[in-house]
Amino acid sequence: MQQGVMLLDADLRVVIFNDQMGKLLQAPKGAIEFGVSATRMAAQIPILGQSQQSDNNQESWLTHLLTRSTLLRQEISVGGRIVSLTSTPVDDGGWLIGCDDISALASIKKDLADQNRRFDAALANMPHGLCMFDAEKKLLLCNAAYCRLYELPESLTRPGTPLWQILDYRQTAGNAPAQREAYFDVVVEAALKGSAASENVVLMDGRVIKITHNPMDNGGYVATHEDVTEPVRAEEQIKHMAGHDPLTGLPNRTLLRDKLEKELSFRSGGKRSALLCLDLDRFKEANDTLGHAVGDLLLKAVTDRLKNCLAEGDSIARLGGDEFVVFHQDARTNETASALAQRLVDAIGEMFDIEGQLVHIGVSIGIAIAPDDGDTADSVLRNADTALYKAKSNGRSTYCFFEPAMDAGIQQRRKLEIDLRQAIARNQFEIYYQPQVNAGTEEIVGFEALLRWHHPERGLVSPAEFIPLAEETGLIVPLGEWVLRRACKDAANWPGDVRVAVNLSPLQFRSPSLTHTVISALADSGLSAFRLELEITESVLLTDSETALATLHHIRGLGVRIAMDDFGTGYSSLSYLRLFPFDKIKIDQSFIRELGESKDCAAIVKAVVDLGSSLGITTTAEGVETTDQLDRVREHGCTEIQGYFFGKPLPLSHVEKLLLERSPPSPADHRDEPVRP
Repeated sequence: MQQGVMLLDADLRVVIFNDQMGKLLQAPKGAIEFGVSATRMAAQIPILGQSQQSDNNQESWLTHLLTRSTLLRQEISVGGRIVSLTSTPVDDGGWLIGCDDISALASIKKDLADQNRRFDAALANMPHGLCMFDAEKKLLLCNAAYCRLYELPESLTRPGTPLWQILDYRQTAGNAPAQREAYFDVVVEAALKGSAASENVVLMDGRVIKITHNPMDNGGYVATHEDVTEPVRAEEQIKHMAGHDPLTGLPNRTLLRDKLEKELSFRSGGKRSALLCLDLDRFKEANDTLGHAVGDLLLKAVTDRLKNCLAEGDSIARLGGDEFVVFHQDARTNETASALAQRLVDAIGEMFDIEGQLVHIGVSIGIAIAPDDGDTADSVLRNADTALYKAKSNGRSTYCFFEPAMDAGIQQRRKLEIDLRQAIARNQFEIYYQPQVNAGTEEIVGFEALLRWHHPERGLVSPAEFIPLAEETGLIVPLGEWVLRRACKDAANWPGDVRVAVNLSPLQFRSPSLTHTVISALADSGLSAFRLELEITESVLLTDSETALATLHHIRGLGVRIAMDDFGTGYSSLSYLRLFPFDKIKIDQSFIRELGESKDCAAIVKAVVDLGSSLGITTTAEGVETTDQLDRVREHGCTEIQGYFFGKPLPLSHVEKLLLERSPPSPADHRDEPVRP
């Protein structure tokens, strides 16, 4: 026998035994013999006298046989092996002892126990709820996270609990699926697929639970329950932000375009829609004057007013800045679109009260009708924007419908912009110089640098046409830097007392690199700083005047002269003269042109000259074209004169010839009618 066997009589002496018993217990020779008492065996086989963990308590084999008459099962470690020792009482008072090597079984049991402990630990520490149901939808097991997720009592977590009882309890507790069938839909889907299926289930309490079902071969399933409320809300927020303007909450360009594509693609029965592009008038001035915080509040107030003007089915979007778009879904006639546009103009034209500050703005609107003016989102948007451009050029605070002829002008302007971007690289610009003379001696004291563009197809393009475009596109900054550097290099070859005047646009002046550019241009050309004169307009000082004044002081500290151009056309010129010591005031030609006809113009010119004289500031009369104008500005005391009377803007080659003569040109063109440069 593989098992050890031993029979003891009522006196606990050995009656029967086999050799296997001694081998399994590793008994010394003679320890188990006929007639040997249990007490003697325990003395020679120490493990029999030592306390061992039994079924009922911890006691030794010998103690149990001496004091009890009940079955005893023990697992004893002998020489690194595990043996099972079973002691069974017999009727005559003796004992039947059985011994078996269970090392392999014990190892399996230990591994299983370890595995169960790990499994229990994993279940208990899972962040997600886990449950297992059989084919009859009765609970087999669940973990603590599952119970916490739905606040289930202990009575509903026991094996055999029907699923419907759990769901009924959750219904009462208010955390059941908002749509109960949604829970079973994913179960059915998983069963049909034969693989895992997941679905986000919204609960009655607002949470979102991701439930993943894995079907089992026996018809049951294992499911994990994960609370994904926060990531789902975050994803929804991200999607919302991707399609909406963060300030006003309105749809943005992306969402608007998607909506338009859907609306236009499903159009039928001759249905017409109107797209209105809106651009706020005077918003930039309000934003710059009152600050961006007030500007943001103003945009929100504008949004509220626009919404109040819309009919059912209409929608609104913000494209950015002060641009909005309204989609009028059902524009049966142009009159309905006109009525809506007029409501919008009237609503925005009313005064706004922003935190106690009254703000007056307006809105210009361009209207395109679909499908007449386009059957795609891009084409309708483009044509509405073209109509908006026309509305703004018509005087603003109005609306304009798209017309095909408008597009030709826009395309021409876009082509001009492209050409303008390439003109610097292709060396198509040239500087002309107009002389500035001393009013008394008529000696040339300087030249104003005026930009000319030699277009390869259009010839000489007027500065009045391309300078505003350069300012609008931001190209005025690199273009202005080129003019400054070129003018300094040209002037460096002139006699040492002749200055060059260069205009700075407001956009160029706001560039943080302006001071460095001036220093670099002087250094590269070798021109003395006092021979460079920078002309600015009042608009330079309208916004962020402290920074502007600091920049002016820095540049003037280099020795560069600063002149105020177009003086008298703004509304706060005198305050600027108090804040900054200009070297020169240039009186705008609009006053010079009417000197002989308007007493007001004469009074203004006289006042400016007297003001300049008292402040030690040079005064230049611009646009002098006739003998009468020359006599009058001399009479009023202007110190310098510039205009066609003494010379038109000339190419550099003519300037050098003129300077060689060192004498004022004879006034060859004495016209009564003024000619604009």
